[in-house]
Amino acid sequence: MIVGVPKEIKRDEYRVGLLPVGAEELTRTGHQVLVETGAGLGSGLCDHEYVAHGAQMVPSAREIYGRADMIIKVKEPQPQEIPLLRQRQIVFTYFHFAADRKLTENVLQSGSIAVAYETLRDERGSLPLLTPMSEVAGRMSIQEGAKYLERPQMGRGILLGGVPGVEPAYIAVLGGGVVGANAAKVAAGFGAHVAVLDINMERLRYLDDIMPRNVTALFSDRHTIRQQLGRADLVIGAVLVPGARAPMLIEREDLKLMKPGSVIIDVAIDQGGCVATSRPTTHSDPTFVVDEVVHYCVTNMPGAVGRTSTFALCNVTLPWALKIVNRGLLDAAEHFPPIARAINVYEGEVTNRAVAETFNLPYHPRFEK
Repeated sequence: MIVGVPKEIKRDEYRVGLLPVGAEELTRTGHQVLVETGAGLGSGLCDHEYVAHGAQMVPSAREIYGRADMIIKVKEPQPQEIPLLRQRQIVFTYFHFAADRKLTENVLQSGSIAVAYETLRDERGSLPLLTPMSEVAGRMSIQEGAKYLERPQMGRGILLGGVPGVEPAYIAVLGGGVVGANAAKVAAGFGAHVAVLDINMERLRYLDDIMPRNVTALFSDRHTIRQQLGRADLVIGAVLVPGARAPMLIEREDLKLMKPGSVIIDVAIDQGGCVATSRPTTHSDPTFVVDEVVHYCVTNMPGAVGRTSTFALCNVTLPWALKIVNRGLLDAAEHFPPIARAINVYEGEVTNRAVAETFNLPYHPRFEK
């Protein structure tokens, strides 16, 4: 199989879909690897490192897409890349279809096969290809929140941990999954008061057991969310429904409950966001203000720390990529149910139930496991 690795072109995206060791593993098992010139530079990986491990450097994305049987990348195909997709071409990346109807329709029309990192779910119900980026985003959410709480960034002018004699910040984390747990852990380390909200009592019991004493686990309902918004200096939106649009937890009118200069970091923006006033932003222009509340809604947060994120992502994606190229997609999907669950679109058909229901499209349970 010919595997292509294009350079990421989404704004402020510095990750790359394959490490040099990945090129070595793929070529060692008889496959050809094409890497676009400069694809790894944002992660500190030079072209000669890929060549030394068996890859062939290619000068353009058009040639990558034109020759490769399978594309391995990080972010969803951008508008410039959509026309390059080919019938039956496998694209292994993050898609987040439920947040973007146009992307969904374009990929359907291309006839390509979308294998989405974010819906590859194992037998324990975890999402191994989403987890490392959720860890990065969760930790970054506190780092970014601390910055945008500063007064020059339109924030309240609050130091997360306070100082002796001055109360620390209060942080509300909506969602106790991987993003939320990592956010709470880092926020607790700063010395802030932290509340983590979730609807899963078993998860709340677990978080209550492992978190330090300055973290409180609370059951999430409409009343509690509104109560926490009134107290919070910083709110982290960390909810996820795999493959589906994020639930809307904060309505426009709820912003009136929040303090002027408070900050919302909507990590769920990749899946449409969990705040009614959220809209996608970039690292170059990350924030906007609505009703005196600072909103940070960057859709590719881990892209800012490209080297850390690339290594964390490729560590988990490579084993699954090897299964696909060594067996072929259909055989791999038959033998490994997580791969079957990752196939969202197959040659013009939606094969992920959540995506189909989001846009009221026909659902084809070809790979349902």
